Amino acid sequence: MKQRDDLVVGATILFAFAVVVVGAIWLSQSQLGSRQYLQTARFLTVGGLGEGNPVVLRGVRVGRVRDVRISPDGEWVLADLQIYEGALLPADPAVIAASASLFGEWQAEIISMDAPPDDPIVQRDLLAAAEAGDDAWAGATLPDIGQLTAQAGRIATDIATVSSRISTAFDSQTVLDVQRSIHEFGQIADTLTRFTEQQTTVFGEVSTNIRHGSDVVTAAALDLERALARLDSATSEGELDTILTNLQTASQDMRSALVSFRVFAETAERNRESLVRMLVGADTIMTRMQGMTGTLGLLVGDSTLYYEAADAIVQFRLLLADIRANPRKYFKFSVF
Repeated sequence: MKQRDDLVVGATILFAFAVVVVGAIWLSQSQLGSRQYLQTARFLTVGGLGEGNPVVLRGVRVGRVRDVRISPDGEWVLADLQIYEGALLPADPAVIAASASLFGEWQAEIISMDAPPDDPIVQRDLLAAAEAGDDAWAGATLPDIGQLTAQAGRIATDIATVSSRISTAFDSQTVLDVQRSIHEFGQIADTLTRFTEQQTTVFGEVSTNIRHGSDVVTAAALDLERALARLDSATSEGELDTILTNLQTASQDMRSALVSFRVFAETAERNRESLVRMLVGADTIMTRMQGMTGTLGLLVGDSTLYYEAADAIVQFRLLLADIRANPRKYFKFSVF
């Protein structure tokens, strides 16, 4: 009986131990009997990533983190990743350390360097790790939920501060001033609208006048074109050459006349004193004739001489008639 109890206790202990071992293997998601290899990833910081955290590819676990350490030069953090053989990795792999849940669990996600996350900080860290050289994969770390919460808290605090300042700045008087400013701005907008409408009307009238002026200029251009066409047709047989020749001849004649007039003017200039004396004498004679002084004045002003002269002419004509009628009375001719 006692021996059977010992066997039961021993079997129970072995079963419990087996359950513990199997549970540990299941919880660690270790693949017993499969071949694995190590790959190092380089980070500036790994956040909460530590030994035993899973390594996933597109959400599927393909390994685990075996070790996390500082590089010999102290500039980088190196993480040794234990990758299961047969995992289909991208051509140019990189590693992103990120929080896997809200309970502080972390994981290392394998991505392709050709399609990095749309985060400038992550892209900068990946490029810096890739430029360090050797065979280590480039790595970057996303902020965990705690960091995001702290950042959100700081943003909320800043927003509260700004809101408090705005509340302090915008009292009732400020609101009234803003309302008055908005009302005045509305009045200014209405004034600008009316001014714009007036200017639009003015611009319309100016446009109409410009269009009318353009029509007038077009009509004048057409008239000029028709006149030029008529002139061209009128001078197509050499009339224009004839006109130009006549104009040239007339110009030469005018030039000759101007030369003659210049010669006459020069001659008159040389005989100016004689001409003056002649004009003075003529003026004196005309003055005397007008005043009936002197011989010519008496002849012009006294009609007696005119009548006597007329009578003498009549007598002379009668004498000539009598001579023709009776020549012997006045002339005697004898041959011997």
